[in-house]
Amino acid sequence: MKTDISLENLLTKEGSLFKLTNLAARRALELNSGMKKLVDADPKDKMTTIAIREIAEDKVKIKTSGKKEKK
Repeated sequence: MKTDISLENLLTKEGSLFKLTNLAARRALELNSGMKKLVDADPKDKMTTIAIREIAEDKVKIKTSGKKEKK
C-alpha cells in the first residue's frame, strides 16, 4: 500500500519542517518500542515511513500544553 505523500501537504499539517521532523522521529521511536501502528502497513515498511503516513492521515499530532511562556 504505497501512496505518495507530498512535503507541502505535511507542512500544512504541522506548520514547520522542524516540527514535522521532530514529530516523525518521536513517533518512529514509539513504533520501534512496540506501540500500535495507527495505519495499515506492509511488514517491510520502515518505522519512519509509517510515522509519516500516520501524520499525513491525521492520526498523530504534536501535543501542546496550552501554557504561554513568560518573558
